[in-house]
Amino acid sequence: QVQLVESGGGLVQAGGSLRLSCAASGRTFSRDVLGWFRQAPGREREFVAVISWGGGSTYYADSVKGRFTISRDNAKNTVYLQMNSLKPEDTAVYYCAAAPSGSAIYYYTYAYAYNTWGQGTQVTVSS
Repeated sequence: QVQLVESGGGLVQAGGSLRLSCAASGRTFSRDVLGWFRQAPGREREFVAVISWGGGSTYYADSVKGRFTISRDNAKNTVYLQMNSLKPEDTAVYYCAAAPSGSAIYYYTYAYAYNTWGQGTQVTVSS
């Protein structure tokens, strides 16, 4: 069974850091684009960050640029999201997702580009 499993979420004070992980299983994702999205209560799912299959290209939402860093370890079939200087508005369920490579990086800011999703991990930032 192909699946993505997120971990690393939790409760943190504003200004703190968390590192999310997303482990893939069932097949190798080394040729996939991997992305992170988030969804806060009452809001639509929004793009956070994306990384190309080789790790050479990344793209971030303006709201997280300079604070979050996406990376991947293809040998471990895992993608990470390092989140620093967290703000209360970062509170959301964070999802990782995988998509076939081949399009421009900006295409992967849209949720419909992805065909495999994890179940999500809750991140809560207190003020």
